Amino acid sequence: MQMKNVVVVRGGGDIATGIIHRLHNAGYSVLVLETAHPSAIRREVSFSEAVYDGEKMVERVTCRRAENLSAAKKIIKAGDVALIVDESGSILKESFHPRILIDAILAKRNMGTDFSMADFIIGIGPGFCGGKDVHCVIETMRGHNLGRLIYEGRAMRDTGVPGAIAGVSTERVIHASAAGRIENERTISSVVKKDEIIAEIFAEDGTMTEVRANITGILRGIIRNGYEVTEGLKIADVDPRSEEQENCFTISDKSRCISGSVLEAVLAWERKMR
Repeated sequence: MQMKNVVVVRGGGDIATGIIHRLHNAGYSVLVLETAHPSAIRREVSFSEAVYDGEKMVERVTCRRAENLSAAKKIIKAGDVALIVDESGSILKESFHPRILIDAILAKRNMGTDFSMADFIIGIGPGFCGGKDVHCVIETMRGHNLGRLIYEGRAMRDTGVPGAIAGVSTERVIHASAAGRIENERTISSVVKKDEIIAEIFAEDGTMTEVRANITGILRGIIRNGYEVTEGLKIADVDPRSEEQENCFTISDKSRCISGSVLEAVLAWERKMR
């Protein structure tokens, strides 16, 4: 197996996982590059959890953590997705040059991806410019242009307002009001009521801050128990549709749309290269 033919994806959160999942099912070998302490909220559908647990299965596809490139090759050869902790993408400059790189960190800014890293580079969401620092940008803003391929120019700027679910937008997302170690009282897929305590944050000085649900619904996502959160960090997401419990364990419609666009861009580039 030649590593240059492995698609590299920076990031393993829920949107990135949808992309990785689709590419894997379409026959591509995939290597994921993640941080040492990923902060995914929708952890049940995030391959980044393999950083902590060694492996993570999402909809019958398994991602396994590798400690080095040699181990990653074995994982990929066995038919699974491989993940290496490499926040800066240094492996792309020191070890091998892939044909295809997808930056799905979703940091809303470019975290160091440049044309030297791969032959064809796709940037997901705001922070990239098609034709300038990546070859193609995929629009991530919900609405008419969701999933649009942008070869010249940028995706829409982040508004800071979460997409609405059942008419609920800002209220469904919960951010940390203090810094410290989080201890979760409820788990993903739990039914929670408005003002119910779902977690507690313990600061270094011993003070405790309660984290309460803003609305009634399903706890669709919550940051990993014991994570050291910073003030303002997104830590939980409540789905107001109480009947949609199974959605906590499946790739979202938004992620599926974006992943389809990534596959389209990859196939269009490969056809052009023939």
